[in-house]
Amino acid sequence: MNNPRRHFSGTDKVAILKRHLIDKVPISDLCDELHIYPNQLYGWLKEFFENGQAAFDNGRKAKGVDDAKERKIQQLEAKLQKKNEVMAELMEALTEEKKRNGEL
Repeated sequence: MNNPRRHFSGTDKVAILKRHLIDKVPISDLCDELHIYPNQLYGWLKEFFENGQAAFDNGRKAKGVDDAKERKIQQLEAKLQKKNEVMAELMEALTEEKKRNGEL
């Protein structure tokens, strides 16, 4: 009978990594205690260091990117509105022309 799969939250993973990095608990001891494989812990370490810059960004870069996206969305919406207005005018003119020619 298999044991159900355990899921560690982000907070739990950080606490486990902190025990290894700060408290100098060997990975083998952590893995024995938590009943996990060392490659899982090494994967957490890799992910932790790859995404660690997010802790120091303070949202500045993300805010700039979000502002640029918002401006682009507003420009595209304005362009779409203008296109819709032009299409409505053209359809109205076409309808009037057809009425004058007796097609409608």
